[in-house]
Amino acid sequence: MSHKLSHLDPEGRASMVDVGHKPETERRAVARGSVMLPEEAFVLARNGDLKKGDIRAAAELAGVMAAKNTADIIPLCHPLLLTYVDVSLSFDDLSSSVEIEAEVRTTGKTGVEMEALTAVSAAALTVYDMIKAVTKTARITNIRLVEKEGGQSGHLILE
Repeated sequence: MSHKLSHLDPEGRASMVDVGHKPETERRAVARGSVMLPEEAFVLARNGDLKKGDIRAAAELAGVMAAKNTADIIPLCHPLLLTYVDVSLSFDDLSSSVEIEAEVRTTGKTGVEMEALTAVSAAALTVYDMIKAVTKTARITNIRLVEKEGGQSGHLILE
């Protein structure tokens, strides 16, 4: 593992990494996160009884849109041509949580980890926005990369 921060130039200023010399490979990343809810709010979300509408459809679409616009949100990310984005929500009755997973793919010179993480973050924020009229205690938690494929590091499973 490199102990050098790749987004800093020799003078310590932020800079975009030059990936021009890297070969194009198939890249894939999967990220996950959760929104913890009090039981009453969880039941409303799971049953689709929120005044703002279908929480699943809104959050999944928000996640896809965020993945496609990651370079506009994260300053040093490369704009990528994504070939696939899937964001899915599920409801965990045991923990009263909305579970979010995003998978992102491309063929390119740099990975899609930030796109997957951004998709999960935007989906979680959308869940929070849609539930905030019902509860002020929703908690976004545990957003993390769980798998990546492609590039120099190959296939990593982090969970």
